[in-house]
Amino acid sequence: MTKQEIISKLPYTQPFLFVDDIISIDENRVEGTFTFDENLDFYKGHFKENPVTPGVILTETMAQIGLVCLGIYLNEKKDIKNIGFTSSEVEFLKPVYPNEKVTVISEKIYYRFGKLKCKVKMLNDKKEEVCSGTLAGMIL
Repeated sequence: MTKQEIISKLPYTQPFLFVDDIISIDENRVEGTFTFDENLDFYKGHFKENPVTPGVILTETMAQIGLVCLGIYLNEKKDIKNIGFTSSEVEFLKPVYPNEKVTVISEKIYYRFGKLKCKVKMLNDKKEEVCSGTLAGMIL
């Protein structure tokens, strides 16, 4: 399965698709990128004088790249009906501003009985960690 095929199988569309590219992927790890365009709607009201990306959107970006893309890759031969986000524990270290490109790196902790759990981190263009944590989801 190619990286573009994985992205095309994601159950999201604009404006809620937070994956631009998959840099690398294998059975234990995925790395991908997304650039937060300044015209995204949430920037209009999230700190009106100094917009920053909401933590829930950063978590969603980490989940889309770190869990869902990896889950699709791991289940290449299966017809996935649904992917449910089951838990997250994320620490936010630095803000992400409009027009910033981030890189998400996810390492599989385990995948069994349809549950995928990963250690995920997000880096900015300076390779500084902006947030990290543990995410889990069910692949049905």
